[in-house]
Amino acid sequence: MREDTTDYRGIFLDDIPLMDVRAPVEFAKGAFPHTVNAPLMNDNERQRVGTCFKQHGQKAAIELGHTLVSGAVKQARIEAWVAFARSQPQGYLYCFRGGLRSQITQQWLKSEAGIEYPRVLGGYKALRNFLIDTTENAVAECNFVLVGGLTGTGKTEALAALSNTLDLEGHANHRGSSFGKHATPQPAQIDFENTLAIDILKKRAQGINQFVLEDEGRMVGRCTVPLALYQGMQQFPVVWLEDSFADRVERILKDYILDLCAEFIAVHGDEQGFAFFAERLRQSLASIVKRLGGERYQRLALILDDALTEQENSGNVELHREWITALLQEYYDPMYAYQRDAKGHRIEFSGNRHEVIEYLRARAERR
Repeated sequence: MREDTTDYRGIFLDDIPLMDVRAPVEFAKGAFPHTVNAPLMNDNERQRVGTCFKQHGQKAAIELGHTLVSGAVKQARIEAWVAFARSQPQGYLYCFRGGLRSQITQQWLKSEAGIEYPRVLGGYKALRNFLIDTTENAVAECNFVLVGGLTGTGKTEALAALSNTLDLEGHANHRGSSFGKHATPQPAQIDFENTLAIDILKKRAQGINQFVLEDEGRMVGRCTVPLALYQGMQQFPVVWLEDSFADRVERILKDYILDLCAEFIAVHGDEQGFAFFAERLRQSLASIVKRLGGERYQRLALILDDALTEQENSGNVELHREWITALLQEYYDPMYAYQRDAKGHRIEFSGNRHEVIEYLRARAERR
């Protein structure tokens, strides 16, 4: 029989399968990769037991729980656990604190199915605290450098060429700008933090102690960069990526028009996909109306509408270049130029993509 465990590091390094027996509402707020939700109680049952606990105490709450989860309901829950245990013999189960719910699950698996299946001592809370500490310890102990640059210079592409990057936008499923939403939703905040921490953990286990990440704001879409990391990002040195204006327009056209449209069509089909894509672009432009000003927004919105009509009718995306060019010249470039000046004292190198990649590789080898 395998023992219950506190080897949180090993669980995440080895992608150990986990069975989360918390209620679905708890699981939805945040869990871990390679985890399946197989609850002891559903949301309604959990709420009723919690109310009973507050009003009548633990004994009454436990009795109510056993009443609610009995008969066919209990059997169905056990069958789900058995299926997981048999398909994932190296896994573990957990509840919130590694207490009563996971213990009951263990007991029923053994008594009803003859399966001895170990649990994570400390449960979700211990695993979560371990990952929070992982990120905070990395900020305190490792070396970091940011890649900055004007919109469309290909910062994400540059980072993808390196082995020591932390892809905040990838973990957040968002490109970081007002136009950065993908066709698929962003993860829950806790899931974002967890996958980032696991990325850090695995890279540190490989001996990486210098990390490269894109210069982001506090929010990547609706995901918030962990506070310790964000505070560090206000001090980390910066490498500035440069590219021609024409190349930047083409890159934005590819990322935010061609690729994004293809994403929506892949998820929703041709007709609905294009309609959702067009609405997403219009919403993205509308989200910065206050910063653009009414007159400029109306002008760009009209150009965008014409470009979308032409794209839908003929597949031609040429008209999109007009509003992209105007948005860069009139909005993004002045804003980023201001930010570059504010960070000028932290910029230790600037160059094109090839030069920046080579510099960052050499920088990692020196440390």
